[in-house]
Amino acid sequence: MRFWSFLLIFLTVFLVQQTKAESLSDAMIAAYKNSNLLAQNRTVLRAADEELATAVSDLRPIFAYSASRVYVGEKSGVNVDTFANYLTLSGSIELYNFGRGKLSKAAAQEFILSARQTLVGVEQSVLLTAVNAFVDVRLAQETVSLRQNNYRLISQELDAAKARFEVGEITQTDVAIAQSRLAASRANLAAAEGTLLVGREAYKVATGAYPNDVVNLPALPEVPDTLDAAIALARASNVDLAVARHTAKIADLGVQSARAALRPTLKASASAGYDDGGDLDSTGLSVTLSQTIYAGGASASAVRLAVNGQNRAQAALRQAAVLVDQSVANNWSALKVAKAGIDAAKLQIEASQIAYNGVREEASLGSRTTLDVLNAEQDLLDAKDASLSAESRLYSGTYALLASLGMLTVNHLGLGMPTYDVSTYYDAVKNAPISQSAQGKRLDKLLKSLGK
Repeated sequence: MRFWSFLLIFLTVFLVQQTKAESLSDAMIAAYKNSNLLAQNRTVLRAADEELATAVSDLRPIFAYSASRVYVGEKSGVNVDTFANYLTLSGSIELYNFGRGKLSKAAAQEFILSARQTLVGVEQSVLLTAVNAFVDVRLAQETVSLRQNNYRLISQELDAAKARFEVGEITQTDVAIAQSRLAASRANLAAAEGTLLVGREAYKVATGAYPNDVVNLPALPEVPDTLDAAIALARASNVDLAVARHTAKIADLGVQSARAALRPTLKASASAGYDDGGDLDSTGLSVTLSQTIYAGGASASAVRLAVNGQNRAQAALRQAAVLVDQSVANNWSALKVAKAGIDAAKLQIEASQIAYNGVREEASLGSRTTLDVLNAEQDLLDAKDASLSAESRLYSGTYALLASLGMLTVNHLGLGMPTYDVSTYYDAVKNAPISQSAQGKRLDKLLKSLGK
């Protein structure tokens, strides 16, 4: 019994220790696993995959049947009053359409690539939200700890002031000042605790659960050494810029499709009809060349509309490049400011600590007032607050810079977890399988499993 009791206690303590601390990686992994936004945009990507299947199917022949039951009241001048059954099988295929089908397929491919980049953008947003939530909770926890310590120190100063007042070393004014500072410290502590509660709620929204005690921040991920290098990398891999490029390519293909629609279409058709006895009743085979001669200006308008869309997409691409440069530069500047703030805060803490220790010692000798001690303690508290805030800005800014570079992803960060494979559904659907085929049945099972 002692052995089992000891083992139970050991396991309980072990599990508590395991769940007590939560790292930044834990937060990002939880956010990735529990994100409804990611689940929503994965369905958008799968819908884009289906657009390719539709474009592929348009290049294939179409087979259909029709069955009819016809009332026959008179046949060759004789009233027969009967019914006749007919079955017609037909097939058709576009033999040539000046590349419209291939252009549609190419546009669907570009749309898929754009949707994949959009999904990466959502992933980055989810992870960045988790990072900010983690950093905010940690800052709030540290701030609460500072405020609690501040409250204890001022309480001690108040007790000391009361003792010195009892022996006539100071006046009632000094006691009142300490009491006022203690009340302000209590209010600041309450505000810090409220901020922590708000941060915990934001953390739950970002990750799916309330945080345990968060551990210290990890080493910062690597970023380019210079601003020029960061901008060059962003121009190659930024998600918004990639989406704009694919959108511009789709617009180019749209212009080509609109112009191809002005040309003829060559179509072949075949049919066979059978009567009640299963005998071949009729057959048909045709090759048709068709082209719209006049549509009231609609065809020309469609071309102009596509050209305007092309121009708009090109302008949007240029603007996206400008915004990417601005975003990288802003994040880069924010990192520089945060690093400078950390260095300055360290010096401020060192100086404020020395000043606080000296003022307390001088106060004990009667050469400093209670107000002097409280002011020195407040300066030290402000320096520590500034250090924590600068560190938080440094981490949030670093991960924001990674996002603007297109590098804030599970794979790039090496979080060591399985990720959504965008090629699984694409490979299953790209050849437009029918539901009755073995591949189609596997696709239906895959779609059902993804919906869970």
